[in-house]
Amino acid sequence: MASSSNSSAPKIMASTSTTSIQKRFKYDVFLSFRGEDTRKNIVDHLYHALKDKGIYTYKDDEKIQKGKRISDDLFKSIEDSKFYIIVFSKNYASSSWCLEELVKIMECHKMTGHTTYPIFYDVEPTEVRKQSGAVGQAFAKHAMEEAAGKWREALKEAADLAGWELKNTFDGHEGKFIKKIVGEISLELRSISFGFDEKLVGMETRVKDVVSSLEVGTDEVRMIGIKGMGGAGKTTTARAVFDTLSNDFEAISFVENVREVSKASIFGLKNLQEQVLSKVLNERVTLDSVTDGKNMMKERMRGIKVLLVLDDVDHIDQLEALASGPNWFKSGSRVIVTTRDEQVLVSYRVNMIRDIALLSKQEAICLFSRYAFGTENPVQGYEELSGKVVRYAAGLPLTLKVLGSFLCGKGNISRHRMHVEKNAQSRCNHHFESCGFHARIGLKVLEQRSLITVDEYGYLGMHDHIKEMGKNIVRREHPDEPNKHSRLWIYEEIEDILANDKGTEATRCLKLDMWRGNSRILLKGLGKMKELRYLEVNFAYFDSETDCESDPKFDDKSNRIARIVMKSLGKLKILGCLEVFFANCDSQSDLKFVDISQCFTNSLKYLKFTNYPFLHLPKTFQASNLVGLEMENSRMVQLWEEGERKVLKKLKFLSLKDSNLTTFDFGLTRNIETLSLESSGNLEELCMQFSCQKLKHLNISSSKLRTFDLGLTPNLETLSLSRCADFVELHVPVACPNLKILNLSKSRLRRLDLELIPNLVKLDLAYCDQLVEIKAPVGSLRELVYLKLIGCLRFRSFMFHCRREPKVNRSSDALHLNGMSLDSCPLHPNSNLPNYWFDCIYEEYLPSVGNIEKLISFGLCACTDFEKFSDMICSLQCLQKLTLSGEYIPEFPKDLGQLECLEELSLYSEMIEHLPDSICMLKHLKYLRLKCALLEKLPEDIGQLECLEELYLSSTMIKHLPDSICMLKHLKYLKLVDCALLEKLPGDLGRLECLEELRVMSEKIEYLPDSICMLKRLKLLDVHSSCLGKLPEDIGQLESLERLTLWETTIKHLPDSICMLKRLKSLALDRSALLEKLPEDIGRLGCLEELCLSSTKIKHLPDSISMLKHLKSLNLDRCALLEKLPEDIGRLECLEELYLSSTKIKHLPDSICMLKHLKGLILFHCDLLEKLPEDLGQLECLERLHVSSKKIEFLPDSICLLKHLNYLNLEGCALLEKLPEDLGKSECLKDLVIKNTGIIRGHLPERLIVAELFSHLPWRKNYNPGCTLA
Repeated sequence: MASSSNSSAPKIMASTSTTSIQKRFKYDVFLSFRGEDTRKNIVDHLYHALKDKGIYTYKDDEKIQKGKRISDDLFKSIEDSKFYIIVFSKNYASSSWCLEELVKIMECHKMTGHTTYPIFYDVEPTEVRKQSGAVGQAFAKHAMEEAAGKWREALKEAADLAGWELKNTFDGHEGKFIKKIVGEISLELRSISFGFDEKLVGMETRVKDVVSSLEVGTDEVRMIGIKGMGGAGKTTTARAVFDTLSNDFEAISFVENVREVSKASIFGLKNLQEQVLSKVLNERVTLDSVTDGKNMMKERMRGIKVLLVLDDVDHIDQLEALASGPNWFKSGSRVIVTTRDEQVLVSYRVNMIRDIALLSKQEAICLFSRYAFGTENPVQGYEELSGKVVRYAAGLPLTLKVLGSFLCGKGNISRHRMHVEKNAQSRCNHHFESCGFHARIGLKVLEQRSLITVDEYGYLGMHDHIKEMGKNIVRREHPDEPNKHSRLWIYEEIEDILANDKGTEATRCLKLDMWRGNSRILLKGLGKMKELRYLEVNFAYFDSETDCESDPKFDDKSNRIARIVMKSLGKLKILGCLEVFFANCDSQSDLKFVDISQCFTNSLKYLKFTNYPFLHLPKTFQASNLVGLEMENSRMVQLWEEGERKVLKKLKFLSLKDSNLTTFDFGLTRNIETLSLESSGNLEELCMQFSCQKLKHLNISSSKLRTFDLGLTPNLETLSLSRCADFVELHVPVACPNLKILNLSKSRLRRLDLELIPNLVKLDLAYCDQLVEIKAPVGSLRELVYLKLIGCLRFRSFMFHCRREPKVNRSSDALHLNGMSLDSCPLHPNSNLPNYWFDCIYEEYLPSVGNIEKLISFGLCACTDFEKFSDMICSLQCLQKLTLSGEYIPEFPKDLGQLECLEELSLYSEMIEHLPDSICMLKHLKYLRLKCALLEKLPEDIGQLECLEELYLSSTMIKHLPDSICMLKHLKYLKLVDCALLEKLPGDLGRLECLEELRVMSEKIEYLPDSICMLKRLKLLDVHSSCLGKLPEDIGQLESLERLTLWETTIKHLPDSICMLKRLKSLALDRSALLEKLPEDIGRLGCLEELCLSSTKIKHLPDSISMLKHLKSLNLDRCALLEKLPEDIGRLECLEELYLSSTKIKHLPDSICMLKHLKGLILFHCDLLEKLPEDLGQLECLERLHVSSKKIEFLPDSICLLKHLNYLNLEGCALLEKLPEDLGKSECLKDLVIKNTGIIRGHLPERLIVAELFSHLPWRKNYNPGCTLA
């Protein structure tokens, strides 16, 4: 088994350059071997196998004279090789030449991240590591030499690396052994040859997605497109894919910057054609014209299997000139096109278009940190700044790279922000060129160019950088005169313009936050903006009943403000600045003198006013151009004062969500298309005197409406009446062919007639507890993809208008039928319902499920008579997910193997003892979850489940796992939970090369197989077994391991190699009661964040523990023998939690006060602890302090400096009689426990007794007379 991650982490650290240039090596592989042992056998065969694979290998064949020094040329060859293969044989250690060579190899391995693979030919790793056996005999001749020490160290380091042992691989079959090595090296060479910067992250998934789309190996010519906005990583992804697949093609060409090069001169396209032809034909090509190039490319390239990447294409002419069509290329060729403009790909008729995904928050932080700090995470002190940068970049790799590179090494990062933003934005400006401004066409073009997104509901999304660029375009002209800008969004500028009467007709769009200033002045200042088309106002107000100044406990203005804020937070609609709270305590009366019509100009097309404080629109507001009106959380009770019937002729979009309307008159909005009256709790009536032909979307959820007539809205597409507790009838007198989404959940509807609603896509009737039946003819639900009937407790059946027996159709993507009883299900066989989830305790209509030919998901819970359904289940040929649960499922369906499409299988039964062998025929099964209390074994051929990714066994009686389980090449998760009889794991477990997570809970597991150390992708290892006495010596070879949990084991010592787990973040040995010590080099675990040693026999911690720079949590609770901490514990600069309860510690080292990030210090039942450090107040982040000791007599005065302390527990400090006087000044202290202490009322700090100020402190009962109780 090979490993490469020994080199992966160092390679990242070794690179400090911000460029993507990689070192060019002379050799791919350097072979180190002892000639007399291996030159004529394995080394010769391996060398020629590597050579035949095209892997350039260095092999020194010269006979080395005894005593001759290794040459500088050989050292240079070692440095100029990407990989090292060391062939250890019996006499390898007898050669000083080989040993010097090995020292140099290990030096390069550690310093520059070269990948090193040991091969143990006729010796074992332990012999090399300890210089024992044949290796020890060979090395004995050097024992007295000066260099013996470094040679021993080099042998040990090399033996600790993951490699191959001949006798344990393919039973010692040398031919297969060599083939495996060559294959691994070939893959590694391919992966490290990626053309993208090593500092980039998140590439693996992108590359895999594109590679899978290309379907390399099939005969057709396949062309795919990669689309995304500038800087999203299209070129990087394409380059990585290109480098990954280049060895699979006869010729390759990567054409960069097609857009720029083709437009740079009149010969741009011709130059690009020459570039492609020269690369593909491996000869210099000169062309006379673009037409000449097309002809030559078509003639010369159709006989060559080509991989061609055309990067940054923006016009179809470029594709016509460089890759006109599939007939230009030989079968098996692949063409990748990257672009910002989707229309180019559509016109080119690519086989598939891949959208490039932006980075997740975690990936973005990692990428920025690599460029800014050279680490995986932000350095201490820059976490907040890094978070702001990541939010600004919004997942765009280019911006993160630009910002990180620019800020690298600069002391004052914020000083450079404006320059960096300008640098990033300049790369996006050209996107807007030639888009045009006709609304519909312009928006479509912007979407095609990846500048905006429009989701399935019509909501528009825009990347933050596009927003910034748009704002910069607005501000380019008159940068110092914002009153001349067409759009205003900066509050300070808006306030200056409105307050100082600078408004002009130039302003078209304005966003105003009213809670930030004087509302009278701001509203009045809007009067001069006569051409205003878009106005958004966010207003904050108190409930008018709030008495802001009635509390007599406040005797000064600042305290009064503080109390008002605390009392009123729950009543605020939008939280604003304090001065606004007072100005708007009774917002309506406060602004009554303002002629609000001045700010509602007749040019307005879109008005958004959140928390509108008036009861209606101003009478003088004509609204003749108004298209959209949003007034959510308003006090409106009607549109116009005194019932005026002013018609809003152009209004199409209206939202009065959370208003006080009691009725709504559609006669005032005759052209309305979208109307939301959601959460208008007083709404009882809709006045619809005529048909609303244009209404498409209506939301009147959470209202008092009782009935609704669809006959007046024949073109309605979506209707929501959810949470209408009084709604009892939906009248459908005419056909409603456009209605797609109907939500009637949580209403009191009894019957529903769907006969005239034939095209429903989504129907939600959840928790309609009065619903009895649905009436629908067969075939009326052809388009349904979502049907939800959860909680319809009285629902019995669908009713039909048909003469023939109804058939059950395939069902819905989310057809939830929980908690009801059905007689039949009328879904037509030809409908589009793709997924049927059956989770029902009633069984009346289960037999009909077998008629649903394309059923995808089926779940059966609490089944009482399973036998009659067994055959039916096996007939569901398209089933992908099957869940069976219940006490009365005696056996699995015998013909389960017929479910060829099954991907997920879950079984929970108290009766099943074995699984049918046919389960091994499920070639597409990915997830197998079994919780079967009587299950004794798995099928012997379980290894035939070649696609299985997760195997979960819980509460079974299984004693052994079949050996074939080690053949599950794609298994990622193996979970063996509460398998109390399981005695051991298979010896070849290490063959599960994709395994990432292994959990074992069994009291009988005594050891883990040594092969487990070959699991190079394992990230989590969790073992719970009281019989587990040791770990494999080579546990350190688990190079990807991040979490190691060993619960309640009998382990006494950890192997030293555990310190090699460079990626380990969590090490937990809870209740491993015999564990006596940690390895001395535990400090080498540079990524460790959590160390839990609770309830162990640890007496002391190794000094190196202070080197754990990323450790955040250290748990030593109930380590009854622990007497002291390392003196330099304060070097754990990231430590946040320290648990030392029930230990024998007498003193805490002074350096503990240097833990600047410590939030929790727990010293419960530390009965020997005599005092706390005097400088405890330096723990500036401490929030929780729990001290319980029979010997502590006082607290240091510095405890009063703990500004963030909110929890102080002193329970059981019997000798403690008083608290520091200044403790009462602690602003954050919320919880103080003084139970069973010597503190009495007379010794409490004065301010802690003042109930008015600290009435919220939850004092605990104190058994001393006279103590304050609360």
